[in-house]
Formats: sequence, structure tokens, C-alpha cells
Amino acid sequence: MGNSWKETLDAGEILLIDGGMGTELQRRKVPMDLNAWSGTAAREHATVVQEIHEEYIRSGAQVIIANTFGSNRLMLEGAGLGDEVVSINQLAVQSSMQARENSGDSSITVAGSISAMPPAFNWTAYPDGTAELEAYRELAGILADGGVDVIALEMMMEDVHAPLAVQAAKETGLPVWLGVSCKEHPETGEVVSFAHEDIPFEVALDALIPMGVDVVNIMHSEIRTIHRAIDMVRARWEGHLGVYPESGHFEKPNWNFVDSIDPSDMVDEARGWIDKSVLLLGGCCGTGPEHIRALRDSLS
Repeated sequence: MGNSWKETLDAGEILLIDGGMGTELQRRKVPMDLNAWSGTAAREHATVVQEIHEEYIRSGAQVIIANTFGSNRLMLEGAGLGDEVVSINQLAVQSSMQARENSGDSSITVAGSISAMPPAFNWTAYPDGTAELEAYRELAGILADGGVDVIALEMMMEDVHAPLAVQAAKETGLPVWLGVSCKEHPETGEVVSFAHEDIPFEVALDALIPMGVDVVNIMHSEIRTIHRAIDMVRARWEGHLGVYPESGHFEKPNWNFVDSIDPSDMVDEARGWIDKSVLLLGGCCGTGPEHIRALRDSLS
């Protein structure tokens, strides 16, 4: 399929990414793991994962992201499944590949997701840097061997652990999409790291963008911060830029679908992002196929 995603962006055309996977699995009654969230889903629910990918493609997604966000060794060990890291991730990638094949559209881009989330979502539980880097390398290798087209780094938020994930992704030789996440500080209104209110958003941007990536996405971020975040990224990045925000909030191990953005409202927001030269559009946690359909129908 070559670089059809890049050709689309280079031509200045909109590229639609899918919506949330973990939250869509939860909607369909797939249980979320306490320590790995949706990372274990492919183990027993690969068919549901594939069905979600297929629905996103029918809804207009030109990029589908494999369900591997929560399935690096560090997270799976917290779920007692560290010895299944290869098989679980292979199943997740196979689900996305089969969905593309079933769609009959070989131009669909399959991205493999890598996060730098800590074991059991415990920010003090990271191993030493060498072991952490090897965990990201392991997952990156599984994704590359499985045939994904790009590596999508997701929820990169700081300057210690996230750079290790970027390094591992770049070592595959595949295109790397950097996904950074932010929110508004509840007291100061400053744009800060999504999970670390004490870390200004600029810290992550200044540490990660210079590492050399192919796309920067502002993802799993509060919608109200997006316009400011775009300006902050654009001060540091002239390349292709995307947005796929979250809607709702997480209370381990489940997503709470509260204050969810209506698809029509998301389209209205997206028009403003496009005005700021954003070309990749989609949704993250809390969004679903209906949001992608609305984007497709409105922006086509």
C-alpha cells in the first residue's frame, strides 16, 4: 500500500483516524482489566476488536490503530500475563489486518500503538531505564513484525519515560507518529501534561519533537485545550499535525461517558482545527464510530 497516508497529507487533504478502541470495547461489554485496561482484550475478544475496526472503516476511517496501547510487557505483567505479551499483541495486530482485508481497501493504514503508561497505572512502579526501554523495544518489534504501517506513540506526556518509547519506535525504521496529551490545569488554567499537572505541556514538546518524528498528533487531550495546544506545537513543528481528543474521564479500570461531546459539536470544533492547518482528524477515548461518520459526512 506504500505511503498512501503520507501522500494524502502531502497533498493537503484531510486524513481520518478512527475513534476510541478501549472505550468502544467497554461499550460492547468487554471487561476492562484493572492493571492493563483494554490491553488484554485481544486475548479472548479478538473478534470484537476486529468488528470495531471494521465499523470504523465503514464510518470513514482511513487509519485504524491496533489495540496495543495497554499491552507492553510492563502493563501485561501487572495483569499476570507478561508471558503472553507476544501472543496478545499478535492477536491485536491480526485483528486490525483482517479488518483491513475484509474492507477490500488496501489503502487503509494500520498503526501499531505504543504507550509509556506505567505498570498498573502506578507512576512510581517503572523499572530501571534499561528494562523499560527493552519493554518498548519488544512491543515495537512485535508490531513491526506483524506488518503495521506506522508506529503511533500515544499519551506521551513527559521527558523521562516518553523519550524511551520514541527511541524504541524509531529503531524499527517505520514512520513514527508522536501523540502528545494535555489538559488545562484546574487552578492556573495552564496547559499541562494530561496525567502530570506539575509538568507544563512545553516540557514534553521540547523533549520529544526534536527526536525526529513523521507526524505530531495532539491526542487524548481535553477539547478545550486543543486550540492552545495547536499553537504550542506549531511554535516547534512545521510538519503534519493531527488532533484526536478524548471525551469523558477514566476511573480505573473503566471509562466514564460523562459530558461526552456530541458528534456535531466535534465537527464544529474540527473546523477550527483545520483552520490552523490540522490535517489528521479522529477521536480517542469516549468517542465512537458516530463521531468519525460525522467528520466524514461533514468534511467530505
